[in-house]
Amino acid sequence: MKLERSVALFNEAKVHIPGGVNSPVRSFASVGGTPRFIEQAHGDILTDVDGNTYIDLLNSWGPMILGHGEARVRHCLHEQLDRGISYGAPTSLEVELAQLITCLVPGIERVRLTSSGTEACMSAVRLARGMTGRSRIIKAAGCYHGHADAFLVAAGSGLLSMGTPTSAGVTLGAAHDTTVVPYNDAEAIVDAIAKGDVAAVILEPVAGNMGCIPPVDGYLAAIRKACTTSGTLLIFDEVMTGFRLAIGGAQDMFGITADIVTFGKVIGGGMPIGAVAARASIMDMFAPLGPVYQAGTLSGNPLAVTCGLATLSILDQDRTIYERINASCAYLAEQIRQLCDAHNNKACVNQCGSMLSIFFGVDRVVDLDTAMAADTTTYSRFFHSMLNHGVMLPPSAFETWFVSNALTDEHIAHVLRAVDLSLAELRVAR
Repeated sequence: MKLERSVALFNEAKVHIPGGVNSPVRSFASVGGTPRFIEQAHGDILTDVDGNTYIDLLNSWGPMILGHGEARVRHCLHEQLDRGISYGAPTSLEVELAQLITCLVPGIERVRLTSSGTEACMSAVRLARGMTGRSRIIKAAGCYHGHADAFLVAAGSGLLSMGTPTSAGVTLGAAHDTTVVPYNDAEAIVDAIAKGDVAAVILEPVAGNMGCIPPVDGYLAAIRKACTTSGTLLIFDEVMTGFRLAIGGAQDMFGITADIVTFGKVIGGGMPIGAVAARASIMDMFAPLGPVYQAGTLSGNPLAVTCGLATLSILDQDRTIYERINASCAYLAEQIRQLCDAHNNKACVNQCGSMLSIFFGVDRVVDLDTAMAADTTTYSRFFHSMLNHGVMLPPSAFETWFVSNALTDEHIAHVLRAVDLSLAELRVAR
């Protein structure tokens, strides 16, 4: 596999960009080696600057649910390009996208667009604090809600604790009002709420940033009940799961309605976007109607909104897409489990909808502690072997794979052959 241009570009990038990348996980730091510099993508295939091709199970970290370059989406983008890129003023497209989201997602009456998922989650927490007059928030260890200061905290020893910063530059004061509890432990959240002054519980309903970890039975329902009883707002961070698991996201899949929902990724079809959504009585706390300030110069950018509107419209018009991609993902997960067994390679394969991940060396992964017990060295070797066999996976053991509607049966077969060969190579290495 040729890598000359990727190596040269990475070396040049490190001169001009911190670490050579504009988002840390792209650097391959956790798996080693040289990141691939992608030149183009079509359907479910990525092509790098050296001409190598890969079946894409990264899908831009989730948003490319229809695959790359879907013809109808590109047509809409071309039309909008002719009309303009950015105006700094309202457009009818924003109204259409907000209207479509409110029609498709349970419990939503208003939508405020942002330019990223981080902005959306940061704004949702500020909104919850403004609505309740309370200070504290509760998050689950291993759930990622963007890089705002209040979210960059972690739990100690799996016990309920006050948050401590896990990034330089985050002050103790910023972390002080964030309480961290284990994921999939409803009792820990109930106990944390009982201590009082909790504005919101913010949660990935299906964790996707410590690998794919679905909620255990009764977990989301118990949190919903505790929040309702205490007057605490429940925020579902659906930046990853929104419009990916189902047309109404995780709320639709699990039948649990949050008070505030944040979106990103799929709602922009690959363009930078985010959103905060809730019932009108909550959303009208935002300026200019209410006292909670939130703003963004490029929020509702016409290109991002056009791409998102086209993507969501296609998903709405053909909901069998979810049946196909979820079935493909379930099939991949089961076949990978069987291949791991055949190669005597202990592994846990978690799957939910069109999201999946593999954890080597463990039988069960339900939270951050069990995810961290996985063998990351084996994943790194597996990742590079799969790359050499033409399959692009996330360059981290703690990120989720994503299936797109462009993934063909032929390419699924190729992926499984690559898994078989890669596991055989791991076995020889042992």
